Amino acid sequence: MEKQIVKVGLMGFGTVGTGVVRLIEAHQEDLQKQTGVSIQIKKILVQDKSKGRGIATMQRLITEDPRELLEDPEIDVIVEVIGGIQPAKDYILAALDNRKHVVTANKDLMALHGGEILQKAQEKGCDVFYEASVGGGIPILRALVEGFSSDRIKKMMGIVNGTTNYILTKMSREGADYAEVLKEAQALGYAEADPTSDVEGFDAARKMAILATLGFHVPVNLEDVSVQGISGVSKADIAYGKKLGYEVKLLGMAQRDDDAIEVSVQPTMVHTSHPLSTVNGVFNAVYVYGEAVGETMFYGPGAGELPTATAVVSDLVTVVKNMKLGVNGRGMVGPYKEKILKADSEKYSRYFLRIIVRDERGVLAQITQLLSEKNISLGQVLQQPYREGEAEIVMVTHQAAKRDMDEVIAILEELAVVNEIKSVYRVEGGETE
Repeated sequence: MEKQIVKVGLMGFGTVGTGVVRLIEAHQEDLQKQTGVSIQIKKILVQDKSKGRGIATMQRLITEDPRELLEDPEIDVIVEVIGGIQPAKDYILAALDNRKHVVTANKDLMALHGGEILQKAQEKGCDVFYEASVGGGIPILRALVEGFSSDRIKKMMGIVNGTTNYILTKMSREGADYAEVLKEAQALGYAEADPTSDVEGFDAARKMAILATLGFHVPVNLEDVSVQGISGVSKADIAYGKKLGYEVKLLGMAQRDDDAIEVSVQPTMVHTSHPLSTVNGVFNAVYVYGEAVGETMFYGPGAGELPTATAVVSDLVTVVKNMKLGVNGRGMVGPYKEKILKADSEKYSRYFLRIIVRDERGVLAQITQLLSEKNISLGQVLQQPYREGEAEIVMVTHQAAKRDMDEVIAILEELAVVNEIKSVYRVEGGETE
């Protein structure tokens, strides 16, 4: 490549887009030293030109017409940070058809249509990078593709949504109710006016689908991810967890045993001896188990203007370096293994149960007998009065198959001595597994 200037078309000029512009302008000398060329933004696509922008010097580059970016032969790379599925998908596919490389932060798009986009990129000899789609400023995707290329990943666990982690952290530290903390998070801008995607686990599920696809080389779709959000987590659950030595986290988990995989997102009791239990506030972390390297953890800010923009610009630098070497499109390895999903009888975990029962003699023995019949043993048990005539039982089991635990829950719901099953959560850490 003999170009001295690589020109970029930026799609989106919101928080992340503004951060991308700031980094490219502020670090131009460093970027030129790293790549040997000048990186310049030529056009910026926005929905509304009349809207005020934070960087006035960029006003002359703004357009509402995507063709000014997609059909400009001088633009080498499209950076997409508008988000959502459409029109982002059409823009990216059109960019690839015009043999423009793509950098995106769009987790929704890559989780749902990543396979199609990567296939098109391979056909056209183009790069598509999407580091910012999962962990904000955490370089987890490149680590999976490059750093673990000589290893075999067995398991990934992640706190990959800052909003839910902020809410659960505040509930834990202050003993506050979920609804109260959610309102505070919305007021501070950590949660959207409609927080459903975050608090019901859908945002984390999209990220775990991307991680599992890259880590296991298997085409994991969003519907393959079992999802449960945090809206049902109570301050009582968190208090009992702390009493037993656990913190509640919305944990994404992807695990492979032999060739069968499972991927889930759910509130989890994480033992205080595990590093993920100390990841608080809006921070994210991904814990990776490799057969050769053992345990590693990637930690950092999961969102925000500059952390996310840093990942975007890092991908942009990789594209430019590949252009200089003439290897664009050759480094991508799509899923090449058959997808085998575990049955519920093959999914093992420890469980936390909180149950309201009649305060009668022999109730606990009846419940432990039921668990024993399903080959489920108990590790920790608490029992105390609840309301008049009722008692509260909190239990943490040893390893149990999901199928067996689901059957136990179904039977407990029908038992006359059980008034209510308050909560059931997965448990991680705290014993040799």
